[in-house]
Amino acid sequence: MSSLILFTPAGVLAQAQPLKRAAKRLQSLGFSVEIDASALARHQRFGGDDEVRLEALHRVARAAPDVALATRGGYGLTRLLDRIDWSLIAHSAEHGTHWVGQSDLTALQLGLLAHTKGISWAGPLACDDFGRADADGGVDEITRDCFLEAMDGSLEAVGFRESLAPRGQTPHDGLEARGLLWGGNLTVLCSLLGTPHFPKVKGGILFLEDVNEHPYRVERMLLQLQQAGVLDAQKAVLLGAFSAWKKSPLDRGYDLKAAISAVQSRTRTPLLGGLPFGHVPTKVCLPVGAKVELVVQGREVLLAWGHDAHRGHEH
Repeated sequence: MSSLILFTPAGVLAQAQPLKRAAKRLQSLGFSVEIDASALARHQRFGGDDEVRLEALHRVARAAPDVALATRGGYGLTRLLDRIDWSLIAHSAEHGTHWVGQSDLTALQLGLLAHTKGISWAGPLACDDFGRADADGGVDEITRDCFLEAMDGSLEAVGFRESLAPRGQTPHDGLEARGLLWGGNLTVLCSLLGTPHFPKVKGGILFLEDVNEHPYRVERMLLQLQQAGVLDAQKAVLLGAFSAWKKSPLDRGYDLKAAISAVQSRTRTPLLGGLPFGHVPTKVCLPVGAKVELVVQGREVLLAWGHDAHRGHEH
């Protein structure tokens, strides 16, 4: 039975019930579940003060479970980045711990990659996904199955249909690329730019998502990455969900596709939409820091990593 620890490294849990529900469901899926001692700690909007959350992170790393699954994202890991014992996190990953999460967890995942080339998993969050009440839809089956396969090592690829190209057009047909997979939440990733915690990846496959960000904000952040030379240095950019933003009467036809088009006109790197990942119920698991292969046939996109997700790579 795989061991799994639920911990809270960022935002506070407003209620205990989703955590209990997640633990029960994960146990029913075959995991030996432990809830970290400070998972329900509270300090302002954080899951405990900085010391509490930092110690929780290191405590989980020392325990080295098969799976270290964050309860939620929010905000808080940025405060810890300069003090995290990256070698301790990397040691646990090298010995089989799958660090899993998304949103604010992007800071931890990219910091781990930048400092140690360690591999982690962009994927579900305990409370948001496994703790969702049945009345709100319960656990998404694809998210659940993808997570289980990623954790037992049998997930070697994900596929999706490209969503940005105009109807009847396949501008990326025939695209093939190999490179290091990295990315996560766009806002968090941009906040790391210019710091020691930002991975210097060239020739990579970058994936991005965000929530509550209007398309003009998404465009602005993507242009920041382009102007910093990050986008042009990649072989492809995969765009997941950019969800829960509100239209403005000033948009006048401007939307996410218009924003992406404006960015695409300024970079030679292909931007592909439709990746099933982000702040949405259905999400795949992605090995951050693994070597991957990208193949596009028509509008069908395949991202494959085989057995390489379990080994570190130069980048």
